[in-house]
Amino acid sequence: MRVLFASPECSPLVKVGGLGEVSSALPAALRRAGIDVRVLLPGYPGVIEAVPNGRTLAHLRLFDPPLQVDLIEAALPDGVPLMVIDCPRLYSRGGGPYQDEAAQDWPDNPLRFGLLSRVTAVLGGASSPLAWHPQIVHCNDWPTALAPAYLHFAPGARARTVMTIHNLAFQGNFSPDHVAALGLPPASFGVAGLEFHGSMSFLKAGLVYADALSTVSPNYAREIQSDSLGFGMEGLLRARRDSLYGILNGIDTRVWDPRTDVFVASRYGSETLEAKRQNKEALQRRLGLEIAADIPLLGAVSRLTHQKGIDLLVEAAPRLAAFPAQLAVLGAGERELERSLRSVAERYPGAISVVTAFDERLAHSIEAGADLFLMPSRFEPCGLNQMYSQRYGTPPIAHGTGGLVDTIVDCNPATLADASATGFLFNEPTVPALISAVERALAVFAQPNRWRALQRAGMARDFGWDAPAREYAKLYARLSPSD
Repeated sequence: MRVLFASPECSPLVKVGGLGEVSSALPAALRRAGIDVRVLLPGYPGVIEAVPNGRTLAHLRLFDPPLQVDLIEAALPDGVPLMVIDCPRLYSRGGGPYQDEAAQDWPDNPLRFGLLSRVTAVLGGASSPLAWHPQIVHCNDWPTALAPAYLHFAPGARARTVMTIHNLAFQGNFSPDHVAALGLPPASFGVAGLEFHGSMSFLKAGLVYADALSTVSPNYAREIQSDSLGFGMEGLLRARRDSLYGILNGIDTRVWDPRTDVFVASRYGSETLEAKRQNKEALQRRLGLEIAADIPLLGAVSRLTHQKGIDLLVEAAPRLAAFPAQLAVLGAGERELERSLRSVAERYPGAISVVTAFDERLAHSIEAGADLFLMPSRFEPCGLNQMYSQRYGTPPIAHGTGGLVDTIVDCNPATLADASATGFLFNEPTVPALISAVERALAVFAQPNRWRALQRAGMARDFGWDAPAREYAKLYARLSPSD
């Protein structure tokens, strides 16, 4: 089976969020499963620098006026074949994949990701200049979602398409003027096409024209068909429910393993959990928190956004400090939330620490050093940190939404008795519900034997990518019999 995996991010070359990790780990797992998968990625500066010996596969002229594009063949650090779209006019700039240094969306994003979608479609269609022809084109989130539309309207044989929704809230909605500018036919812009409340929607194009849709957890597949979490697409998703699959994400268990983690102060496993105390002390010292083994330390590593419930953390922080408990927050995002968190930390020195940055080493240190991990997200398509946390013996406290429900077994008398509990879920994204869940968690934390059993149950879970890769392989096979 030949699969072209198109994405705007791929760790470690470029990563903004979980999509970057998925786009690295899933293709690697697919190759282990015997699938010939190749990743397609825009040629951002960091990507071009990482492939200095890349070989030019093809020269393309796309759109009108034409853009000159080179397609470069290379490989990801783990050996997965990589194709890079080299177009300096669109990708050779500072900032990030989607935004400039001032955190403003690039004004030419429709063209930048229209090009990513167009190249994806070229390689999946009859006009491809390459000898390698994919049977499946796997698109990821709105920046690649025009590809199924391009392929739908293209003449000749074409690959079948899978559209994965990593976060339905990000839709790529732009002026309808871009329909013609990006070379899509007028027939595509309608209620049954990519028109969405008067705008041109990249994501809706993928949802309408892809042969199959997937999301990153079974529960999220159900939630996005509801009015509350459908973001205006719920009717379309309900109409396509027979083609919609919820496949739970995995994590890279080689990178996230407390037994081998190079970023933690003391490595440990489920039988050596006493070493976790050394990581807690090292984290407290690094963050300027009071060094105290008996005070529960709550960690949070997240984008600092309303979706992630960070405003709930800000409001709950004084209550948490009064338990007493400590709070260590790492992340970056909305400026007002960053300021609010820093203000709380200033009011509670020694109890609350906030680092507004992306720091991979510190993220690992928090997973290893915290006693509990907070995820008060209002919605969470899958989530990765709750899986990291369980693997690190750091039970998560999370709002019961999306993939958090699929990956956390709530701690209650029944699940404690049968040793299946792995964390704490609360039903409403409110401060009282969060505080109540923390209280439940601290009650178990005060019982060493039960706490150790809870930690070990989480550490025994298999969150690797091999099982999700097998599910995707089944989906590919249903769409396109091997030739």
